[in-house]
Amino acid sequence: MRAVIERSPYKLSLIIAVIFAAMLSGCASRADKSDVGSGDPPEVIYAEADKLMDKKDFSEAAKKFEEVDRDHPYSPFARRAIAMSAFSYYKAGMYPEAIQAAKRYATLHPGTKESALAQHIIASSQYDRITDPSRDQGRTREALKELQTLVRRYPSSPYAAKARNRIKITTDMLAAAEMKVARYYLEQKTYLAAINRYRVVITKYQTTAHVEEALMRVAEAYMALGIKQEAQTATAVLGHNFPESKWYQYAYKLLKTDGLEPRESRTSWISRAWRNVKPGSG
Repeated sequence: MRAVIERSPYKLSLIIAVIFAAMLSGCASRADKSDVGSGDPPEVIYAEADKLMDKKDFSEAAKKFEEVDRDHPYSPFARRAIAMSAFSYYKAGMYPEAIQAAKRYATLHPGTKESALAQHIIASSQYDRITDPSRDQGRTREALKELQTLVRRYPSSPYAAKARNRIKITTDMLAAAEMKVARYYLEQKTYLAAINRYRVVITKYQTTAHVEEALMRVAEAYMALGIKQEAQTATAVLGHNFPESKWYQYAYKLLKTDGLEPRESRTSWISRAWRNVKPGSG
């Protein structure tokens, strides 16, 4: 009896170990099955993904499209499935996943039929997350870069016209952000800091409406610093390009208070920035 009692704990431990191992084996088996996928032919999986898209179940559709690429990478459906997974993630509002899938398509299949769509998804995923001009504009700059890439690489694509319009919007937002900071510096009488911010608008964002005010404010800041030649140049450039602008009228009156007239210095950075700009292009 004593011998039996001494061996019982050992047998009990062995039984527990066997049961635990069986449980782990079952879990691993289930995990392996989920990793493998359905095992269906690629055309069947693709059709299922399409049905999910029709039901607007975009996140599940994206997973199904990814299953086509993962389980049947050499099938005729695999290439388009990558682009469609990116599109599905975008429709689901899952922007990081959409960008990742679209970039994967662009890397694996450059110059193919869905390349423009992939770039459109990347640009749109950045654009849809833009914040207002009072926030950090890092995402706006990223969106602008991707939109410009779309127009440059695929100028005749169905997405180019929308991209061009969005480029105008993102450029305007970046200019507005610079103007907001510049106005603050001007109000604080930190004139050089204000000029540096306005300079960004004048040199980089000449096609926005903000450039007119930027030129006038630069003239104002230079007058406050006593650098009158630059103030005259800013006003002359403003008048040459936007003769009907209210900002030109303000700048002109400012010069007149000191007995000055608009006069452009060809060596000024303002003049150089606008040398190749046609009147009224803003």
